[in-house]
Amino acid sequence: MTVGVLAVQGDVREHLAVLGALGVRAVPVLRPRDLASVAGVVLPGGESTAMWRIMSVGGLAEELRAALCGGLPAFGTCAGMVLLAQEITNWPERYFQLVDIAVERNATGPQQHSFEASVDAGELGELAALFIRAPLVRRVGKGVQVLGKLGTEPVWVRQGHLLAASFHPELAGDARVHQYFVNMCRKE
Repeated sequence: MTVGVLAVQGDVREHLAVLGALGVRAVPVLRPRDLASVAGVVLPGGESTAMWRIMSVGGLAEELRAALCGGLPAFGTCAGMVLLAQEITNWPERYFQLVDIAVERNATGPQQHSFEASVDAGELGELAALFIRAPLVRRVGKGVQVLGKLGTEPVWVRQGHLLAASFHPELAGDARVHQYFVNMCRKE
């Protein structure tokens, strides 16, 4: 099985490394044709506006939207969550709008206020999670399952074949969240 990592900007290498450590063939996704060979795709943390603009120039945004609407599993972390969210409460632009959540972009403050915290991930137990200028979920729609919380705040959600996290599991040294996504890719 091959899993792609959107490679236009952000934590690409880190996601590729975690997936590789799980024994999954992981490849960068830079062009629309790269989507043809993947069983799922990770949308990494980074800067959502820059990522969207780069993807839009070469037609990748349109092709990726079609693939996601066609059932391709995706996992968005931080900026990737923003790209997947149906609504962004504090930003005028909209991106894929596929997960029925409203997020507040950069809700945890500037980069110097980044922090590590424990996320209650239900069946997976406690996860060490890094929050870097992270979005927070302000509304969870019907059909969205909350998989992890920071206190009472949802920070890890799933809607069908789409998974999104406010935090950066690729930086925490714990591959359980990535394994969860890999398992989704195998079942879809």
